[in-house]
Amino acid sequence: MDKRGLLDLIVGRLPGISVLERILLAGQFEAEEDFVRLSKRDLEHILGRSLRLAPDMETARRAAEEDSRRARLSGIGCIPYAAAAYPPLLRELPDPPALLFYRGRLPNPELPLAAVVGTRRPSGAAAVQAYDISRELAQGGLPVVSGLALGIDAMAHRGNLEGGAPTIAVLGSGLDHIYPAGNRMLARRIVETGGVLLSEYPPGTEPRKWHFPARNRIIAGLARGILIVEAPQNSGALITAQFALDQGRDLWVASAGIVRGEGTKRLASDGAGIIASGKTILKEWGLAADSPKEPVPFSGAALASSLARSLQIELKE
Repeated sequence: MDKRGLLDLIVGRLPGISVLERILLAGQFEAEEDFVRLSKRDLEHILGRSLRLAPDMETARRAAEEDSRRARLSGIGCIPYAAAAYPPLLRELPDPPALLFYRGRLPNPELPLAAVVGTRRPSGAAAVQAYDISRELAQGGLPVVSGLALGIDAMAHRGNLEGGAPTIAVLGSGLDHIYPAGNRMLARRIVETGGVLLSEYPPGTEPRKWHFPARNRIIAGLARGILIVEAPQNSGALITAQFALDQGRDLWVASAGIVRGEGTKRLASDGAGIIASGKTILKEWGLAADSPKEPVPFSGAALASSLARSLQIELKE
């Protein structure tokens, strides 16, 4: 461990501190020993506001030590905001993660990413289109970022993998607590094929409903453009679309998704581009697809299995 020791993890464990305040605090110190000696008054001076409670540095240190232990056991790395390896597009967010936990190989910052997201309970046509578009993007050299959820997210990851790209999954839980459990094998395959799992939550964190809207801002923040494949009204995918618009990213909807998805249909009527092929994105971004590869068949049995898992919803959209 370098001279910063547990500093970033300790800062991450202090309660009542915003994301931007964590980034500020971590940037003020180079070693944990200096930070843990701070009093409530010291912290208030740095933050420029009063704190309701005095910081319990010892409790924060113990939690950080447990985070470090869990990360070592699970092969999880951690990137603070100030690190050179921190994804540059995430720094454009108004509330970027102060810490980013990862398992696998971090995405090449020189390569643009396309986000592909949608409902956990897609129509068959939308599920197939998510797979096909993500595979076409991979053939053009584009990794896909999604949320490892059942349904559209899982299909997007699978298509991108079969096309040979190192896909990126952003989780709403700790990376040693893969959710949903039905996608554990997919998560393992993502890491084994050169992709990466990302989360702003420390190891041991279980999924919570409110984690997923926060997770969606990271998906949108990592990507140059976002494709909403199919989304019902009030879908979590629409939150990702709003983040995309707020961040000035490209936004599209899939043609198959506007048949049944009321949310997708509304985005299209509001001006989002409608696409049926990943080649459209590649063309818009000036990227030529590689020579077509032999298609990787996605059998009806595999599709039926994937859609069946999509019905095992543990969190409401």
